[in-house]
Amino acid sequence: MRRFLLIPHIKIHNANAMSSPYTIGFPAMTAWLGAVHALQRHAQQQGFSDVNFLKVGVSCHAFDLQVYKGRGDFISSIIGTSNPLDKDGNRPAFIEEARCHLTVSLLIEYDGVRKVKLNDFIALINQSLPRFKMASGDILSVKPIEELYLNEDEPSELRKITNKLMLGHVLIERRDLMIKSMNSGKKDALDALLDHLKLMHRVKQDNDGNVTWTTQRLEKGWLVPIAVGFQGISDLAIAQNQRDSTTPHRFAESVLTLGEFVMPYRIHDIDQMLWQYHVDQSQNLYLCQTNNTQTA
Repeated sequence: MRRFLLIPHIKIHNANAMSSPYTIGFPAMTAWLGAVHALQRHAQQQGFSDVNFLKVGVSCHAFDLQVYKGRGDFISSIIGTSNPLDKDGNRPAFIEEARCHLTVSLLIEYDGVRKVKLNDFIALINQSLPRFKMASGDILSVKPIEELYLNEDEPSELRKITNKLMLGHVLIERRDLMIKSMNSGKKDALDALLDHLKLMHRVKQDNDGNVTWTTQRLEKGWLVPIAVGFQGISDLAIAQNQRDSTTPHRFAESVLTLGEFVMPYRIHDIDQMLWQYHVDQSQNLYLCQTNNTQTA
């Protein structure tokens, strides 16, 4: 029997939409797993020392990217806040900072909490959440937390969980599409990513001179680039003036892959939408990933 916490309809203001050095949009998966990890550490410090948050699913209900597109503009512009003010009270030099307002639900698989302490544990999370930040944004409101159970031998129980994530779209990993594209042709990872994001416009003209335009992508579905972690580009070492003198330091760069937003009813295996940390020391990779199974 698997145990889950559902934190429904978290309304977040001014979240960081700069999900990677190359993309602006839905916050990176590292932001969501990082927020849940911070929540776990807080619970452990408050007496629930054995609690362990294992995996996280994210369902997006609303998303408002703070950009402006004027009449006749080809591209959108970021809406800046120009804060904080400098010491004289003047507006500082403008630094672009992509922000978004969004509403999400988090599905967290956990263990390490005894049933007799479950109500106290949920009360602690409910009380603590408004003080936390998620994806660098402020939590404006959140609905009461629910505890859910899943017996994987009962398909109806999965449907009860996915129904609670409606109306929204859950983010799943589609690394398999990039691997397929890279293996089928002489393409690097960036070309494979762009091939699945670009729109291809085609025109046909029949014998009567009628022109028909069509627009499509390489694959069907709501595919997006998503930042999922980092790859080390230097050796582990102790750096001068680092904040933690006991933890080895290394330089790293962001790792992107393809993600897909799907309606929860299309999920047939709960691990499709549950993200977890994964470390590949041989490749110096620190990733957030899912058990990647394609939807029907």
